[in-house]
Amino acid sequence: MSSRKLLLIVCLHSLLVLPVSWGEGAVGGAPAPQKPGTTRHEPDIDAEQRDKMLKDMEKQQNKQRQEDLKEDTDKLLELATELKQYVDKTNENVMSLEVMKKAEQIEKLAHSVREKMKAN
Repeated sequence: MSSRKLLLIVCLHSLLVLPVSWGEGAVGGAPAPQKPGTTRHEPDIDAEQRDKMLKDMEKQQNKQRQEDLKEDTDKLLELATELKQYVDKTNENVMSLEVMKKAEQIEKLAHSVREKMKAN
């Protein structure tokens, strides 16, 4: 599990558990006294805030993923151009170790880009 997913799970757990325990009020976890005839609407507000925070976090993650994809594809173009230049300098009898390393870099980066595109 990636550290980003683990952090998201911990944050979500904290958002779901902590407001309930803090909202209980008085000492020892006993509910805070209410005025007669009033109802507590705090859970609805907390749920709305939690939903908004989750949507904001998801939006930020998608934005970051898009930026990462752009950087990775720019790097892929650079590596592919370098590979082409290396191959153009070789002949049928000589295959440079640099060409092989560059091809491996491209393969790993392309795999990473594909995985990021799959992620939702």
